[in-house]
Amino acid sequence: MEVSFVDLSDPRQLEAHLREQTRAIWVETPSNPLLRITDLEQVGRIAREAGIDLVVDNTFLTPLLQRPIDFGATFVVHSTTKYLNGHSDVVGGAIIAATEEGREAVHFAANAQGATAVPFDSWLILRGLKTLPLRLKQHQENARAVAEFLQSHPDVEEVYYPGLASHPGHDMAASQQYGFGGMVSFRVREGFAVARLLAATRVFTLAESLGGVESLIEQPSTMSHASMRPEARKAAGITEEVVRLSVGIEHSEDLLSDLEQAFEAASTPAGWSSYSTGLEEPSLDAILAVQG
Repeated sequence: MEVSFVDLSDPRQLEAHLREQTRAIWVETPSNPLLRITDLEQVGRIAREAGIDLVVDNTFLTPLLQRPIDFGATFVVHSTTKYLNGHSDVVGGAIIAATEEGREAVHFAANAQGATAVPFDSWLILRGLKTLPLRLKQHQENARAVAEFLQSHPDVEEVYYPGLASHPGHDMAASQQYGFGGMVSFRVREGFAVARLLAATRVFTLAESLGGVESLIEQPSTMSHASMRPEARKAAGITEEVVRLSVGIEHSEDLLSDLEQAFEAASTPAGWSSYSTGLEEPSLDAILAVQG
């Protein structure tokens, strides 16, 4: 299998990379971790004209906030580990087919490979789905509050949240989504002590994953996206200054207070002293060891 990596925000690039043997277009929108928005209607049209499948990873928004099949998706993929379950106690996934033929193909592959969920994990996901609308409502309210706080913070260069009017994909997101989700990423100023920030939060837990009721903070370049080649991360804009938040359902004032004190602790030696790991300049590995 060969894969071409293309900037899907530019349809001309997508069309230029289609080849005779191309069988599918894979889209993640909003993208992880910089929350870039892809025009699903336009990509869906290109896929239809080429007679190929369009697969959309809809993990960040769930069916409540985005419905890719309405825009021509053949398959929709979810990590059920995330928002659908919502309680950080399941690892799983789901594939949704737009047609009966597609469903049969997925069922055959799952049956042949044995890649199916066990009954108890399935029950946990069904349990989580019962509270999904309420959880997403709070995730979004908190995410907007956090994004607005970060947008006005002097140590933050850029905030990546499609719900902000300043986001380049805001209008597109508003046209194809029913909400903006609970993920927020931001870029701190060059030279800012990111490791100190990650270690200083009290409500936000330093961890990968996302979509649970608890708030998480991480550095994609050294954690969730560390497996990417350095040059690929650089080309994608995933630098060491980027921090990703999975904003949970805690009280918004607690989240904002936590970020405020963490920024202060990371910016001043006096503020950092109470969080010290014993290293003058803590590494992320040392912080992870201390936290877990």
